[in-house]
Amino acid sequence: MIKLWHCVGARSLRALWTLEELGLKYDVDILPFPPRIFQRDYLLVNSLGTVPFFVDGDTEMTESVGICQYLVDRYERYDFGLQPKHAEYGAYLNWLHHADATLTFPQTIAMRYYVLEPTPEKQSVAEDYKKWYFARLRRLDRHLETREFLVDDRFTIADIAIGYALYLGRALNLDREYQPQTTAYLQRLMERPAFRRADEKGGSLEIAEKGE
Repeated sequence: MIKLWHCVGARSLRALWTLEELGLKYDVDILPFPPRIFQRDYLLVNSLGTVPFFVDGDTEMTESVGICQYLVDRYERYDFGLQPKHAEYGAYLNWLHHADATLTFPQTIAMRYYVLEPTPEKQSVAEDYKKWYFARLRRLDRHLETREFLVDDRFTIADIAIGYALYLGRALNLDREYQPQTTAYLQRLMERPAFRRADEKGGSLEIAEKGE
């Protein structure tokens, strides 16, 4: 049995969304945020105290994009991914890793200092990370000028990975400064039935904003 531990609006939404797109059977445990503080026994499940935590048989994973890639490869669902022989495989992998390492990271720092620890000196740090985020969006903005999706002219988990980063930006109202093509891209992704199901199961990002 596949099981996912998830928090409202967290990176684990990538894995939940992927599970919904693939139509796999799974169990999900919705935790309060941050679980290591509000549900201490979760540390017995995942010593990091972070989400996602994902189990599939003997496989245990904590990285949201890695879980998405695992599900496509493990279950051979290349209707949502690319195989190594594909001409755009390198671009596919790059977008997958770009999503978390380059786009989500500065947002999480900004969110911490805007919302969780909003002291004047930390607000300044948050502003710096906001600028970092928008500087790193330039490649995506340019790419979307001529693309509906990121690779192979179709929806893949690369879009889930990147789409979550854009969706997270809504929690800080960063989406107000998105380029028109990037706003339209995010809207297309959010209209997918699997995204809507995942967002409803986990609790919408707007709820997460009020709870932080």
